[in-house]
Amino acid sequence: MKHGVPVNPPAKQGAPGGVARIISALSGKTGSEEFPLLPLRELVIFPQTIVPVYITYRSGIDAVECALRGDRRLFAVSFRPQASQAAAPPEPGEIYELGSVVRMVQHLRLPDGSYRVVFHGEYRGRITALEKNGALTGVRIRALGIPREGEEKPGPGRLALMRSVQRAFVQYAEFSKKVSSETLAVSDRTESPERLCNIIGNALAVNAEKKAALLEYEDDEKRLAALLEVLELENEILGIQKNISGKVKSRMEKKHREYILHEQLREINRELGREERGDEVAGLEEAIAAKNPGEEVLQKARKELARLKKLQPLSPEAGVLRGYLEWIADLPWADTGKAPAAEPPPDGPPPRTGADHLAEAEEILEADHYGMEKAKERILEYIAVRELAGGEGLPVKGPILCFAGPPGTGKTSLGKSVARALDRRFVRISLGGVRDEAEIRGHRKTYVGALPGKILQSMRKAGTVNPVFLLDEIDKLSGDFRGDPASALLEVLDPEQNGSFTDHYLELPYDLSRVLFIATANSLHTIPYPLLDRMEVIDIPGYGENEKLAIAKQFLVPKELKENSLGEARIAFRDEAVLSIIRYWTMESGVRGLEREIARCVRRLARKAVESGYGREGKPVGSYKKTVTKDGLEKLLGRRKYKRDLVFKEARTGVVYGLAWTETGGAILPVETKGYEGTGELTITGNLGDVMKESARIALSYLRSEQTAFRFAADIAKTDFHIHVPEGAIPKDGPSAGITLAASLLSTLCGRAPGAGIAMTGELTLTGRILPIGGLKEKILAAIRNGMEKVLLPEGNREDWNELDRDIRSSVGTEFVETAGDVFRFLFDGSIYRPPAGTKGVSGKKAGKPRKERAQPSPSAGSGR
Repeated sequence: MKHGVPVNPPAKQGAPGGVARIISALSGKTGSEEFPLLPLRELVIFPQTIVPVYITYRSGIDAVECALRGDRRLFAVSFRPQASQAAAPPEPGEIYELGSVVRMVQHLRLPDGSYRVVFHGEYRGRITALEKNGALTGVRIRALGIPREGEEKPGPGRLALMRSVQRAFVQYAEFSKKVSSETLAVSDRTESPERLCNIIGNALAVNAEKKAALLEYEDDEKRLAALLEVLELENEILGIQKNISGKVKSRMEKKHREYILHEQLREINRELGREERGDEVAGLEEAIAAKNPGEEVLQKARKELARLKKLQPLSPEAGVLRGYLEWIADLPWADTGKAPAAEPPPDGPPPRTGADHLAEAEEILEADHYGMEKAKERILEYIAVRELAGGEGLPVKGPILCFAGPPGTGKTSLGKSVARALDRRFVRISLGGVRDEAEIRGHRKTYVGALPGKILQSMRKAGTVNPVFLLDEIDKLSGDFRGDPASALLEVLDPEQNGSFTDHYLELPYDLSRVLFIATANSLHTIPYPLLDRMEVIDIPGYGENEKLAIAKQFLVPKELKENSLGEARIAFRDEAVLSIIRYWTMESGVRGLEREIARCVRRLARKAVESGYGREGKPVGSYKKTVTKDGLEKLLGRRKYKRDLVFKEARTGVVYGLAWTETGGAILPVETKGYEGTGELTITGNLGDVMKESARIALSYLRSEQTAFRFAADIAKTDFHIHVPEGAIPKDGPSAGITLAASLLSTLCGRAPGAGIAMTGELTLTGRILPIGGLKEKILAAIRNGMEKVLLPEGNREDWNELDRDIRSSVGTEFVETAGDVFRFLFDGSIYRPPAGTKGVSGKKAGKPRKERAQPSPSAGSGR
């Protein structure tokens, strides 16, 4: 006997036993007191109730299938709280002794083998015997609470107890709001204590342990008393909860009432002319005063604060005003980001002088960037002026600088270095593709979602009145029907006007005079002249081979090794390897492409290092050693990208090489001319602009005017000319190819090839003069990259030539020319001239006598290396 339940020894698996007898009895004998056991988890089924149940565990599924083979009845009993409730058949001590006989009204077998069953409770029962057969358990029960014919009606005492239970249940239903009206009606009409306990017990929202206890009483009065005790306890708990909820609701209503009264009081004060200062308004006022703005700003802020006090907090205008005042409070008006200088201690080091600050700034600029001497000198001059004015103590107007040069030359990173050298905050605005004027000056605050422009947004981000402000890609601005942002920048970049810059949103003057503005551009041609006139242009030219080599060794290689986790490895790049990458894998003025190619090399080396066993769990990276040589580059980078196919090594008739200056740097410009019998017409191809086409017509007109000075092989008046500049997909324009076009035409007319390895540049006038050109350094670098031996330059560019680095000047031979005749004497021999007796040459000088070279090339300048 366990827990008052006699237990038969469990039958062996598959052997006939109590379960077999139960199945036999169920299939052939109705009303038998032996049933399959259905253990339930956290669920109690009362008689006279209908309950849906999901059966997912093995013992329950076997019991359901056993009942389906009989009269569809089972004995449902709940697990005790301390039971394991595992899938195995329960032990006698794990379940309650009392349960309910239930009948399956509906059943549905699910795809996973589980069942969804709707049970109808019939009557209670107590387990008297339990037998197991595998996963199935059978029980013998003693029925309880079955109504008998001729049973007496409840006496007065029992009837009074029933009515107390009914009243308590009605009160419970009012508190919980979870009992249906049908259940209340059935419980009120019933005259059976058993049925009343079953209906109310099923409707109670209590745990399974309390519900199971309500099944265990055999005496009706005791069962009713226990049910009444549970109902009274639940009613007391629900009453306390209702009381607490009422108090919370009362407090909320009180706050709402206070809010309404407060709003009424505000209206009364407004009518009486009294003012009330709220915490939010006071906080805004204190925040604005703490920023120490000018008197005009304070007056405007006070006016808007007074308006805000009179508005409803939830009104749209109040939100607009609040946002406007928060912007005033967030903007820096006087903060320079520097703490006041403290007096040095008597025994401490002497205070730093202006020379110390200047030397430190110079050291930072030199450490971050190679070359760029003009830009560095201008920044150091500004620092010197600031030191003479008292450091950060007195306002000094910031210059408006524009770094102009090809991509990849370090213009943007130079701005960051300037900020570090000045110890200032750095902010950057990308102007590429900006088309709306409001992006610069903001929208009126009356518009929904209005904000200040990028200038004031960046000033708030900087938090100081004197940051370094980088306007990146200023030449990429564009305009449309929404306005011209370049025109909006006129006030920002004018040192005489930006002390009172006015944003459309703020509508207050804001001082930008202490900001150091730095703009970057690839080309100055697309910048409107009024805007360009306000900036101090500093050219950032492209790099020569020696400069690129130094940059790669000092900056690019260490950076890429560190970023690719090879900073500790012993990897070295030979100088000739870096030069080969510069010559055959990149064709640029900057170093961006060089950086990418070096990164490719380093990544390949990183892969080889991992394949060789280096890494976290292998050999230490610091022991990895590799030297990158010229011969091993193709294994790392693949075949060469540039082979200089546009340049012929031998001289050819009608083919002359000019020099071009583009936004991406310098480039070689081959010009080809063919002549054939015709009527003197000129055909020009190669995607040339109007200015370059005009240069071709000027060259032809000049040669026609001077045809008596040359030995033409064809009649210029009866010859058609076709001038072509290769790479026709690339637009080309500008006047500096004038002398190149004339030389190509002359070579075709005379049938003589010009000298090999010579490039030239210069604008040709109708009278034969050669005018100076721009972009000299980029053009010289292009000539060096393409292996030119000599470059012909206008005499007006001599001073620009002298400013170039010595290694660039020594890499290529140079001749300075003033007229077209000077150029022709360098390109052709004297046989092209027709010198009559007693006449001078083409330019008024003796024919065949070349001009004296102004700059002698070095002995090693033959290949430009």
